[in-house]
Amino acid sequence: MEKSERQHPKEQDKIQRRSNFDAVESNLTSQQIAIEASRCLNCKNPRCVQGCPVNINIPKFISELKAGNLQGAGDVIRETSMLPSVCGRVCPQERQCEGNCVLGIKGDSVAIGALERYVGDNTESKTREITPSGKKVAIIGSGCAGITAAADLRQAGHDVTVFEALHAFGGVLRYGIPPFRLPRTVLDRELNNLKEMGVKFEKNTVVGKSITLKQLKEDGYNAIFICSGAGLPKMLNIPGENLNGVYSANEFLTRVNLMKAMTQEAVTPLRVGKSAAIIGGGNVAMDAARCAVRVGFEEVNIFYRRTEKELPARLEEIRHAKEEGVVFNLLHAPVEILGEDGFVSAMKFEKMELGEPDESCRRRPVGTGEFVTVPLDTVIVALGTGPNPIIQSSIKADGLTLDTDRKGYIIIDKETGKTSIDGVFAGGDVAPTGESNAINAMGAGKAAAKAINEYLKNV
Repeated sequence: MEKSERQHPKEQDKIQRRSNFDAVESNLTSQQIAIEASRCLNCKNPRCVQGCPVNINIPKFISELKAGNLQGAGDVIRETSMLPSVCGRVCPQERQCEGNCVLGIKGDSVAIGALERYVGDNTESKTREITPSGKKVAIIGSGCAGITAAADLRQAGHDVTVFEALHAFGGVLRYGIPPFRLPRTVLDRELNNLKEMGVKFEKNTVVGKSITLKQLKEDGYNAIFICSGAGLPKMLNIPGENLNGVYSANEFLTRVNLMKAMTQEAVTPLRVGKSAAIIGGGNVAMDAARCAVRVGFEEVNIFYRRTEKELPARLEEIRHAKEEGVVFNLLHAPVEILGEDGFVSAMKFEKMELGEPDESCRRRPVGTGEFVTVPLDTVIVALGTGPNPIIQSSIKADGLTLDTDRKGYIIIDKETGKTSIDGVFAGGDVAPTGESNAINAMGAGKAAAKAINEYLKNV
C-alpha cells in the first residue's frame, strides 16, 4: 500500500503575521495526526530514538496514537520528557529524530515534532506518588536543563527548589524564544505541571549576588545543579559597536519577549527605526529578525559571512523569515559600524568568498577586498553567547575552587555533570557540552539528575 504524504500544519497568513506575535503554526488536525502516525514504519532498530538526546520512545508513542490512545501516547513521552509541547515546537527535529527517520532517506520523514506537540497540548501530565527522601536540591536556572532536572529529582522524592535570576520563569524559553514560536500559555502550562508536583520556584534571585553557593550549602541543600545558561553576549569587537542603536540579540529579544518593549507604554520602550541589520545566521538571528519585523522596522536584513547552504538555523525558521520579508545578504562580513551624533547611521561590510573547510567542517569565509556600506539605524548582533561569570566569581570569593576552561565554561564530567566541588553539578549552556538547544539542555538535565540521585544515596 502506498504511504500517505507528510502532513503539514496550517500557518497564519504571511502578511498578517508580520504585525502580531501569535503562533505562526497551528497543530495538525486530529485527522492529520492519524494520517501522519500511520506513516511510521515502527522500525525494529528505531534510528529516530538514537537521534533524540533524551531517547524518547518515539515508535511506542506513535503506536499509541495509531491505536487511538492519546493519553497513552502522552504517558510514553513523559517517561523521559516533561516538555513535549515545548520540544515539539522548538527542537531541531530535522537534525535529530526526524533527521534519522528511515523514511527521510528517499522522501519525507515522519513529522515527529508535530506529533509530539499535539500529544503534549492535548494530554495531561500525571502526578506520580512521591515518597520524600529527606534530601534538598537547589537548581540554579529555570531553563530546559533546570526544569528537566527538577522534574526527575522531585519524582525521586527530593525537596527541589529552582532559583531564577529574572522575574519570570522559563529561562531562554521565555526571554529568548518569541511567542510566535512558543506561545506563553504552552510554557506556563508546562511550568505549572512542575509546581503541582511540588517543585518550588524562587524568582528575582541572582545566585552569586543575592545568595552564594556557600550559603545554599549552609541552608541545608545537599546538592546543587548549576544550569544558569550562557547569558554573556558575544559581540563583534569592531569600531562603532558602542553607538546607540547597537544591541546584542540577547538584550533585544529579552526586551521584546520579556519586557514587552515593543509597546510605547513599556518602561523601557525600543527605539524602532527604519532599517535593522541582524548579524548572524542561527536560530537566534532568525528570532531577532522576525521580532524586528513585528515591532515595526520597515527593512530587516540578515548579514551572514557564508552562503545559505551553511546557515545553521532551522530550515523552517529561514523559510518563515523570508516569507515575512526578511532579506538575506550572504557572504558579507561586518567591518565597521558608522554613526552620526552618537547613533548608528550605516554599516560597512567586506564581501566574502568561501575557501577551504575550517574546524567546523564548513568552508572558511575569505575576504575579497571589496567593501560595501549599507545605510541603517539599528544593528542586532546574534553571534552566540558565553557563560555569565557571576557564579564563578562568587565561588572564588568564598574561597572555593570551581574549575573552568579558558572561555569561562564550568568544567564537568560529561557523563555525570560533576564539577570540581563536591555536591555541585553543572550542565546546559554553562558547560561546554556541544550544540545549544532545548533538547540537548534537557539531556544534560536528565544526566545531572541521575548523577545527583546516585550522589544523594551516600549523603
